[in-house]
Amino acid sequence: MIEEKNRFGETLQLLERAKEDIYFAQRDRELIEKLKAQLHKVEDVESKLHCPKGHDLSETCTFQEFLLDRCPSCGGVWMDNGQLEGIIKKVARGPLSHWLDKLIGKEEPTEAKT
Repeated sequence: MIEEKNRFGETLQLLERAKEDIYFAQRDRELIEKLKAQLHKVEDVESKLHCPKGHDLSETCTFQEFLLDRCPSCGGVWMDNGQLEGIIKKVARGPLSHWLDKLIGKEEPTEAKT
């Protein structure tokens, strides 16, 4: 009888974990879609870089005010030195701290590829 209770309890724990995994996977998909919506193609800048995977010529896109190279075939995104750190720094900060930096003139210039 004790073994049956433990087996039933383990089944419930596994079910709870599965529901948590499903919930967080859905949240991750929503976050990825929000981030993809912030990636915009720049029409007036022509990229001369080819995709490192051997696909098409990459296109220039903006994300969080940074210029990035994106392959239209595979969707790969290529960054210059320091851009990833700049994007992480900008995204990880809360909106209040960003607003305060703007207010006191402390905002750092964004790095853009020329």
